[in-house]
Amino acid sequence: MKGKTIKELKVGDSASFTKTVTETDVYMFAGISGDFNPAHINEEYAKNTPFEGRIAHGMLSAAFISTVLGTQLPGPGTIYLGQELKFTKPVRFNDTVTITCTVSELIEEKNRVILDTTGTNQNGDVVVKGTATVLAPQ
Repeated sequence: MKGKTIKELKVGDSASFTKTVTETDVYMFAGISGDFNPAHINEEYAKNTPFEGRIAHGMLSAAFISTVLGTQLPGPGTIYLGQELKFTKPVRFNDTVTITCTVSELIEEKNRVILDTTGTNQNGDVVVKGTATVLAPQ
């Protein structure tokens, strides 16, 4: 499996990944990351937050961006250099999140690709958005 080189990419290319976020996903992410914020794992606590219930970690949704970049666009061999993020709505348990990454700029002399990154839920609400910078595979 090989990713696209900078010569094979063009502005406007895009790819997506969709995942339904389960309670198990959130608990596993808490264990891996060490983020046991009760907003994510304690329903009684979370009922009294502005979200009125548990929500997934924002960085769990952001991790799905890495899935697109490393497996599809540009794909295997991509090196993730940076990410700007804004979390715009909470992701709740059993929400289905679709992450779409779209090439917005190619910097050929540095082998860098800039991509717009957007995550939406099953209702079409934007839950995360930003810009990724990667090195394309050689």
